[in-house]
Amino acid sequence: MTLTQLRYLVAIADAEFNITVAAQRVHATQPGLSKQLKQLEDELGFLLFVRRGRSLESVTPAGAEVIERARIVLAEANNIRTFAANQRREAHGQLILATTHTQSRFVLPPAVAQIKQAYPQVSVHLQHAGERDALDLLGQGDADMAVISTSGDTPQGGLAIPLYRWRRLVVVPRDHALDQQRRAPDLATLAAYPLVSYESSTRPGSSLQRAFAESGLEPHIAMTALDADLIKTYVRAGMGVGLLAEMAINASDGDLRAWVAPAEIKECIAWAVLPRERVLRDYALDLVHALAPQVDKRDLRRVMDGNQDADWPLPPTWESLTQTITN
Repeated sequence: MTLTQLRYLVAIADAEFNITVAAQRVHATQPGLSKQLKQLEDELGFLLFVRRGRSLESVTPAGAEVIERARIVLAEANNIRTFAANQRREAHGQLILATTHTQSRFVLPPAVAQIKQAYPQVSVHLQHAGERDALDLLGQGDADMAVISTSGDTPQGGLAIPLYRWRRLVVVPRDHALDQQRRAPDLATLAAYPLVSYESSTRPGSSLQRAFAESGLEPHIAMTALDADLIKTYVRAGMGVGLLAEMAINASDGDLRAWVAPAEIKECIAWAVLPRERVLRDYALDLVHALAPQVDKRDLRRVMDGNQDADWPLPPTWESLTQTITN
């Protein structure tokens, strides 16, 4: 039995028993993968898959047990390789981040630039996704870290480190009726206008929906998008009043008028979510520190190693964090 055979076995299961797809994913030939599977089954003395002709139809009960244990073995083998790379102070590799558009567009660039400067041979790959999908990618092993936001609840599915707190802004074009009022609109006023916000705003349990519901109001969500730049584009086009993250408004948006959203719409927290029971490269933890300088890297490593309970400092506001980075 070899690690290669176990890797091929898991690839077949993840490809829903399609040998061709599995071979492509592990960069092997289809005959080579089939040969390794047969050799593994011969060594174990039982079939791992139910066959129909030359095709694999399903996994056998014994095969399911072997696949589950193979995943554990492969994960630990990868942890050993990662640990060894850290011990050797290797400065090359890759970092896969599952994150939202707002984080990747407005927050991550300076932190990623800092990592690239320290580790020029590390390639960084962004996987754009909504919060739930980003956590799914992390759980499936398809990402090294998820950078997402919540309205205060700690994300599940990994070790969550709070990075910073941020507020939502109400945004309209200059000379909009709300701009002419010269004061921040309250929640009742916003309920009278079509709103343009993030896709998550349509979910019944979203913080935006809760804020209106607790005030006995119902928002009119006219349009949603994952992309904050698109939200601003459609606000400019007159589609409605924008509700978006404060990070998304900058000096280039002088044609827009922005206020802090009413207090009923709670502030959010940005999180870095790391996989549990997986050793990460040093540059991944350096990225967390770049995003959250208030978190001591030694504490982060001890928590990751299981030698210390997580007791993170209060995350700063986005405004104070950017001032710290700028200074």
